[in-house]
Amino acid sequence: MGMSVTISAAAEQDAEQIFRLQYLCFQSEAALYGNYRIDPLVQSLDSVREEVAADLVFVARLGDEIVGSVHGRSTEDAAAAIGKLCVHPRLQGHGIGARLLRVAEAALADERGARTFRLHTGHRSESNLQLYSRVGYQRVGTSEGADGVPQIVLEKSAGTAETYAATA
Repeated sequence: MGMSVTISAAAEQDAEQIFRLQYLCFQSEAALYGNYRIDPLVQSLDSVREEVAADLVFVARLGDEIVGSVHGRSTEDAAAAIGKLCVHPRLQGHGIGARLLRVAEAALADERGARTFRLHTGHRSESNLQLYSRVGYQRVGTSEGADGVPQIVLEKSAGTAETYAATA
């Protein structure tokens, strides 16, 4: 009998597994851009610990193994920033990323009062762009990451998130 993936809030003791998972998952993004200085690859373990303590961080677990994670935080403009969505390469394409997004959006709306969700992804990251479009995000602009990678900025309103959650 197989185990099912569960999603829950990250705890302090999850930081090291999240740190390792991010490093594994973002290798393909780094290769896509020829840039191994992207934030999830150069972030320190202490910084991940700080995010788990301060932000809304959720993990997907398969038994005791963390196989996915996502970070969410409030921003100054009353929106919520969602980032560092990652799913273990062996489990990608099974809806775990979409589930993590839904949980993060719901918590950010309920606990932090977010009415808009915003995320960034690299301009060449087609699978990310497809996922975000599928769950209701729309392109609203571009930016450049601190690492120099051109980014596409996507947003959706909390009302869109509720509609998607009800139909997913």
